[in-house]
Amino acid sequence: MSALPSDLEIARAARIRPIEEIAAAAGINPDALEQYGRYKGKIDPTRLDAPPPAGKVVLVSAMSPTPAGEGKSTTTVGLADSLARAGHKVMIALREPSLGPVLGMKGGATGGGYSQVLPMDEINLHFTGDFHAITSANNALMALVDNHIYQGNTLNIDPRRMTFKRVLDMNDRALREIVIGLGGPSQGVPRQDGFDITVASEIMAVFCLATDITDLRERLGRITFGYTYDRTPVTVADLGVQGALTLLLKEAIKPNLVQTIAGTPALVHGGPFANIAHGCNSLIATQTARRLADIVVTEAGFGADLGAEKFMDIKARIGGLAPSAVVVVATVRALKMQGGVAKARLTHPDLAALEAGVVNLQRHIHNVEKFGVTPVVAINRFSSDSAEELDWLLAWCAAEGVPAAVADVWGRGGGGDGGDELAALVAGAVAGPNSFRHLYSLGLSVEDKIRTIVQEIYGADGVDFSVPALKRLADIERNGWSSLPVCMAKTQYSFTDDASRLGAPKGFTIHVRDLLPKTGAGFIVALTGAVMTMPGLPAVPAALRMDVDADGNPVGLT
Repeated sequence: MSALPSDLEIARAARIRPIEEIAAAAGINPDALEQYGRYKGKIDPTRLDAPPPAGKVVLVSAMSPTPAGEGKSTTTVGLADSLARAGHKVMIALREPSLGPVLGMKGGATGGGYSQVLPMDEINLHFTGDFHAITSANNALMALVDNHIYQGNTLNIDPRRMTFKRVLDMNDRALREIVIGLGGPSQGVPRQDGFDITVASEIMAVFCLATDITDLRERLGRITFGYTYDRTPVTVADLGVQGALTLLLKEAIKPNLVQTIAGTPALVHGGPFANIAHGCNSLIATQTARRLADIVVTEAGFGADLGAEKFMDIKARIGGLAPSAVVVVATVRALKMQGGVAKARLTHPDLAALEAGVVNLQRHIHNVEKFGVTPVVAINRFSSDSAEELDWLLAWCAAEGVPAAVADVWGRGGGGDGGDELAALVAGAVAGPNSFRHLYSLGLSVEDKIRTIVQEIYGADGVDFSVPALKRLADIERNGWSSLPVCMAKTQYSFTDDASRLGAPKGFTIHVRDLLPKTGAGFIVALTGAVMTMPGLPAVPAALRMDVDADGNPVGLT
């Protein structure tokens, strides 16, 4: 039996069409397309000859992720290709990959097998330079802040109360906590500082939630980067540099157009993580796709407890949109791992472990229902899945009253029939009634919003606020920020804030150690447990297997 080709080998063997052909098929007029080479382009939404957003949104989420892999992006691409195959006018809206995870442990984020967006190597690496622009804007702000302090500090900024950090699109634990300004008076004012990963930057969140370039400028101006000595918030507008930051982002804010192996158009734009940020692609890209397609298939990061909840309560609220269907991706492998099976034994059939682990999927399904949307379960098939296990899981979904289908889009995607059954279920859900609602009202206090999320979505008994978090709650109330939604920063691996507790735990408390007001993005980040805003690299980074051949072609990308 010959070995299956790798994702990279499949991508390189695929026939990729010139981007102007993809644009034309999608209804994008030539004036709105800006080409970045032969196979990538940016769309200027202001030049589109297209109606206001009206396309239906299908949100793809998942059960809690495990090292076994769930294939959410693969399912997203395969579902969109299958909907297009069925005759629907479809467009995909995905996030851009971050270099940190690509070179670290997670790998790329362009799907897999025959359900990929292309060119996968360029998307996974520097793409069109959007992350560089966001990193530059973030670090320009901090250079301007430190220069202001050095040049006399007329805003009375307290260097000890800075809430904004420099960023880098890399996992680099050595930069989490640093001291800057050393070396004498001409080198600046010494202070403690640090780096976050670019995807955790508030400028990334602003970028992804802005409705247009004017809104982008206004949101940048509202960013609070620190406090004065008398504890008054200081914003980018106070410093007067929101125009310069907008200038750095004026090209990046245009959505990126690429294609799937099957030729389905895809907008890949923006990339906040869902465990430390709000986890959704740019609102501009989603709304642009809704102008061009009848169905827009998008995804939110990690499990439905993180990305999907934030899509519903942050992105959908700001954008005035509602998902018409929510797909929850599950795998037999991951469910068995949730049931206590070690990764090395996941290829062995084990109905008992599957039954023990399905409680994790059950909680995610019930959580989606709390938003008034009926979920559809996509069982992403792996070659090691037994027929008995797949049949058991389908029967369980039927007993739960949840539509479900096995999707074999890794091996039978790219325009094949591996996602046809799933596409039919999703199309039916899109055509059905919708009673979408948010989980909480913005009129609740920040404390009550957090309590609602941890009890209703995570299944916790309650929430414990540290002393610093309680002080921050008082600051939020005093500064008039209580009406903002909440963005939970939590481990993706568990409903709890302890990554080792799998399944659907009960009888636990979520520990909030700090609260970070993101006044430009328009939400409050609640830091829980030990979640980091600058990840580290694993013991064996994926970078160790990467290279280029003699012709400059990539090797080892996944």
